[in-house]
Amino acid sequence: MEDETQSANGCSTTTLKTSDHLRHVESMSTLPSGAGPISRLNAVILGESLASEEDHLVFPSEAFSMQAHVPSPQKYLETYARSIEDPAGFWSEMASGFFWKERWGPQVYAENLDIRKGKINIEWFKGGITNLCYNCLDRIIESGDGDKIAIFWEGNEPGFDGTLTYKQLLARVCQLANWLKDVGVRKGDAVVIYLPMLMELPISMLACSRIGAVHSVVFAGFSAESLAQRIMDCKPKVVITCNAVRRGSKIIYLKDIVDAALAESARNGNPLDVCLTYENESAMKRESTKWQEGRDIWWQDVVPKHPTTCAVEWVDAEDPLFLLYTSGSTGKPKGVLHTTGGYMVYTATTFKYAFDYKPSDVYWCTADCGWITGHSYVTYGPLLNGATAVVFEGAPNYPDAGRCWDIVDKFKVSIFYTAPTLVRSLMREGDQYVTRYSRKSLRVLGSVGEPINPSAWRWYFNVVGESRCPISDTWWQTETGGFMITPLPGAWPQKPGSATFPFFGVQPVIVDEKGAEIEGECSGYLCVKSSWPSAFRTLYGDHERYEATYFSAFPGYYFTGDGCTRDKDGYYWLTGRVDDVINVSGHRIGTAEVESALVSHPQCAEAAVVGVEHEVKGQGIYAFVTLVESVLYSEDLRRSLILTVRNQIGAFAAPDKIHWAPGLPKTRSGKIMRRILRKIASRQLDELGDTSTLADPSVVDELIKLVDC
Repeated sequence: MEDETQSANGCSTTTLKTSDHLRHVESMSTLPSGAGPISRLNAVILGESLASEEDHLVFPSEAFSMQAHVPSPQKYLETYARSIEDPAGFWSEMASGFFWKERWGPQVYAENLDIRKGKINIEWFKGGITNLCYNCLDRIIESGDGDKIAIFWEGNEPGFDGTLTYKQLLARVCQLANWLKDVGVRKGDAVVIYLPMLMELPISMLACSRIGAVHSVVFAGFSAESLAQRIMDCKPKVVITCNAVRRGSKIIYLKDIVDAALAESARNGNPLDVCLTYENESAMKRESTKWQEGRDIWWQDVVPKHPTTCAVEWVDAEDPLFLLYTSGSTGKPKGVLHTTGGYMVYTATTFKYAFDYKPSDVYWCTADCGWITGHSYVTYGPLLNGATAVVFEGAPNYPDAGRCWDIVDKFKVSIFYTAPTLVRSLMREGDQYVTRYSRKSLRVLGSVGEPINPSAWRWYFNVVGESRCPISDTWWQTETGGFMITPLPGAWPQKPGSATFPFFGVQPVIVDEKGAEIEGECSGYLCVKSSWPSAFRTLYGDHERYEATYFSAFPGYYFTGDGCTRDKDGYYWLTGRVDDVINVSGHRIGTAEVESALVSHPQCAEAAVVGVEHEVKGQGIYAFVTLVESVLYSEDLRRSLILTVRNQIGAFAAPDKIHWAPGLPKTRSGKIMRRILRKIASRQLDELGDTSTLADPSVVDELIKLVDC
């Protein structure tokens, strides 16, 4: 049975009363051809239970589809089939739109994703000589768009803003590139960037890529200890930072954090001689900034003195472009390494098609460049397409919850890309903060970082987009470099909460616990067979961990670490991590990292961390803490434990709940039964299951007694 309604703008919504093919994790085993229960899968889906939602098909308007790059399902299927049947020809055609000093050889790509056949290896366009910065800036200027706005910058305080044209951006990039060369940075050297969302952040990234240096952007919310860990791993020639930043009404003293990180690095035998510091006057004057003579250098004193032209360092497509550290299921962050050519081609192509980008668009992604989204879809993807992008320094709810839509109206933003966390947060504040602004410029909306629950999807679509803007609900990872499964605006009817279908060249498969592919309607582990151009090539300095983490569980496939459901219509629905990684506000945080920070507290004997549903953040961090013998529970101690995590990792990793635990549920072999902890954390106390295998089943009763303590 179907009910169809027509909106005033031509978008139609079909309500389908379908069978329960989209399920909560706990009922996965009931699906036809299902993989059965997935061990260690988080017990709570991000957001609300999708099982309680009716499924909708939301069709793009005919007017939108007629103008779209991919105007119909038929065109998508035709292009997708070609990309799978002839990946070399398809991606060569995409790559030909960029400048190559020398074209790649006859073998467009080489791959081995099967650990049983030897070393895991992925190469695309090897032998091709290019430069990413040149393609982002020089190529756009040479095409006649040098005076087009490249970046609209919006400061933390309303009315504090700036712009850079492509010509102006190139000049600023060249000045910094020349300074980097003057202080000894060469091709292949690492540069750590610890900056907030000033224009100097993308400038720094582009300057590194211009001279062949490898940048490692660290989110300016990480603690000194986390920053030191990354500095010691990649051993940069230079750290770039600023003295402080305002986020909302709060001042964060970034230079102090860098100073502490550099001191820690030096104590561990990794001294660093150069710290370039941008004076962010709106947050802090230079005379108030702590300074180490001989090491610290003010950006404004040296960079503007350098020439505004800089020769390009031409690099091979497989030369490294950047390192980005991401949390894993062990305590040590993983240095994901991306190379140049394939990443360039893939991010540019995904940006163009997933957002249906047109030269007249103004694009805004709210992500920070400290995460992969800020690399691929704040900096590189937009600039490679000659787009005008908004870069925002501040907090999206400052001075009030209408700030995003104020910026949309101010810059006439037509493509808006953000995280479900922000959507849910703004939804809670009320429609009035949205509807008091015009938003008439909006054409396409996007979602990133985690699955978006259907009620938030509908609010985003109906209220923010006024039921006229398709939503690109993108699924991808730091490791993939670009979108993997995403709607293409104008091509397909959408189902709220579904990532829809794979992007060109991507072959997702759902496998069971034995690694066998499952066809049709099913649930299981999401893997990818065959490589794609922007796939990461290794983990920095640890190829063995790369192979073990991503390619050993299901030989022959890249294992994403996510669970996935495919419905009867072929739509993909991501169901969350199946490893010990929590997705908080779109940021992946390893439970081992948080546990390690907690047990470093002198009064903490043991800790176990799980993810729980959180109304705003998607998932929250729930920590079970066992104290040293004779130490008493107290609010002061609770705050001290949380502060320890904030100091060692960052505020975004702080536990939402500390649950006192006289003991933890363990098997006789000593393994912590996290399944039980997840049930307790989510208050599913009647679903604890069999506890007879525990070494001490009475521990569970003790934990339940302390649920509300």
